Amino acid sequence: MTSLPGLDFTLLGQDLQLLPQKAIYWKQQKALLVADVHLGKVGHFRKAGIAVPRDMEQTDLGELSDLIFQYKPEKLIFLGDLFHSDMNADWQWFRLWRQQHKKILIQLIRGNHDIIHDSFYIDLNVELFDELQIGPFLLLHEPLSEEILKGINAYVLCGHIHPGINLSGRARESITIPCFAFGEKQAILPSFGRFTGRVAIRHRKSDKVFGVLKEKVIAII
Repeated sequence: MTSLPGLDFTLLGQDLQLLPQKAIYWKQQKALLVADVHLGKVGHFRKAGIAVPRDMEQTDLGELSDLIFQYKPEKLIFLGDLFHSDMNADWQWFRLWRQQHKKILIQLIRGNHDIIHDSFYIDLNVELFDELQIGPFLLLHEPLSEEILKGINAYVLCGHIHPGINLSGRARESITIPCFAFGEKQAILPSFGRFTGRVAIRHRKSDKVFGVLKEKVIAII
């Protein structure tokens, strides 16, 4: 495993390391935060007759294992959409992976795609929540509107959107890369899963946006 450098970012007195694997290591909590893995999406598409490489699920789970080995977190928190669809053969990969990491606490904030019955997660010792507040952060799946954020006495960490930022070159070429987007009261994490798209998001001048390159995270604005 190659150790990729993260970018240190302090928010509300909490030390966060933004990782090029599109995850956050929260030092005070010894926790890895991951959004939108979308396990099962490969099986979902293949079931529909769409040709998709079979090894994508194993690659994402292998990436999680590498992060656990490197950072040795006490807990792994998924900010929704861990599994993309209803039960399919890809669930067995997750079951086998969980057996290899029995000691780590896993918490899942339910996302719109997390439709598998709770009993299957409970059987794998995965704790389920609709939202979870830890310290100054409120952990959700979907971002909140600005109006709702005004009444929230916490800083929101979420996913769902698969945020990206568009970069343009001198020759007018452009590319959209994944990003961590930190607003005044809410941050949106990039999607962890490889088999996901990304959407270029609008941002304010006061926002802090960090682009994810292949081997590092860089400050954009």
